Amino acid sequence: MEKNESGPSQDYVARVNRAIDYVLANLEGSLRLEDVAQAAHFSEYHFHRVFKLLMGESLNEFVKRQRLERALYLMSHAPGKSLTEVSLQCGFASSSDFSRSFKKRFGASPSSFDLQEYRDARRDDFSKAMAHQEGASQLERLPRGDNPDGFEVQLRELPSRTVAYIRVLDPYSGAGPVEACERLMAWADQRGFGGGQWLGYMWEDPEIVAMKDCRYDVAVEVGDFRVEGEVGRFEFPAMRVAQVTIAGDIHLVQRALDWLFGTWLPTSGYTPDDQPCFEAWVGRPFAHGMEHFEIKVQLPVTDRL
Repeated sequence: MEKNESGPSQDYVARVNRAIDYVLANLEGSLRLEDVAQAAHFSEYHFHRVFKLLMGESLNEFVKRQRLERALYLMSHAPGKSLTEVSLQCGFASSSDFSRSFKKRFGASPSSFDLQEYRDARRDDFSKAMAHQEGASQLERLPRGDNPDGFEVQLRELPSRTVAYIRVLDPYSGAGPVEACERLMAWADQRGFGGGQWLGYMWEDPEIVAMKDCRYDVAVEVGDFRVEGEVGRFEFPAMRVAQVTIAGDIHLVQRALDWLFGTWLPTSGYTPDDQPCFEAWVGRPFAHGMEHFEIKVQLPVTDRL
């Protein structure tokens, strides 16, 4: 087991990442401790301790938070779903269980919760963090319905794919994503995967989830490989995505996301699928530094309602 003097071993980090992947893929189910521990190749007793040490919360706390944050996402971006549908899709045993858990965490019932006020507060935090990081003015929200950048959606059917990834926690607070890209590119080049499709996928929406709890996975599409060290493996199913191609600065990326979620999605007849939003890089990540990005934003969507 390779040791890292400044923190836990890469092997333990990789195992906990496998547990997280298992949880995210099975939020609708019961998610028993023994099943998650088995996915991470830990005994139940040791897994419970290791998970809390690395994540700062118990497995039960993590699962409950993920389910509630997923519920907020669906309430925000899939308003056609009833609260009963949301509760079942997020793995709650009943609507009453969902309501009790929601009120305990957010201080209001799902039906009376001011989602817009909550998102606006998170957006302010995100804008300040990004302005500080880039040394630029705060990101301004693109007014709903406006499309001054001429964004266009292309619907694509993507085949199933296997990716190698490095996970970055709290990705908005420093250079973690760039450093993870450098490490993964070195890993991929050594194994002949460097010319594959490079991806970044965002498991959480920073307007819903506290930035410290967000995760960003730097990834590359690969063939068969052996999981080792901090590099994990994830299998994505075939999916339909709404794709917007952009070339510009970080502000343009955020405006594209605003437009995609705020203007296109509500009138498209589609609803978000249970998969993260992707950045598919044109070429290699950060090929133009931090000032210019050429990517395809890919939002997984389900069939028309």
